[in-house]
Amino acid sequence: MYSKKVMDHFRNPRNMGEIPDADGVGTVGNPVCGDLMSVHIKVKDGRINDIKFKTFGCGAAVATSSMVTELAKGKTLEEAEKIGRSDVADSLGGLPKVKMHCSNLAADALHAAIEDYRKKKKAER
Repeated sequence: MYSKKVMDHFRNPRNMGEIPDADGVGTVGNPVCGDLMSVHIKVKDGRINDIKFKTFGCGAAVATSSMVTELAKGKTLEEAEKIGRSDVADSLGGLPKVKMHCSNLAADALHAAIEDYRKKKKAER
């Protein structure tokens, strides 16, 4: 059902945790399946310098959260905003159709963290 890569990211998630002084935090959830994800980012010189996630949900939710952090780390904010559903799923070697909503959540949480960062920066001006 799941690819080896999905199982690896579920069993050995990368970048799990939170950043207490995060520059941006994005939290999204899906009430239908009960998954809840938070992505925390630190930005330096327009790039995602550090990124962590906290996820409450199924194995696919954990794996997609882990993968989205790997995809976004070191990218500019503009590059990270382009990471979408298919990028996350493809990087994991695919997801079962019934679990594709998990990759949507992971990308949405990343985008929400970037949006939060930009709102905070705008408010500082």
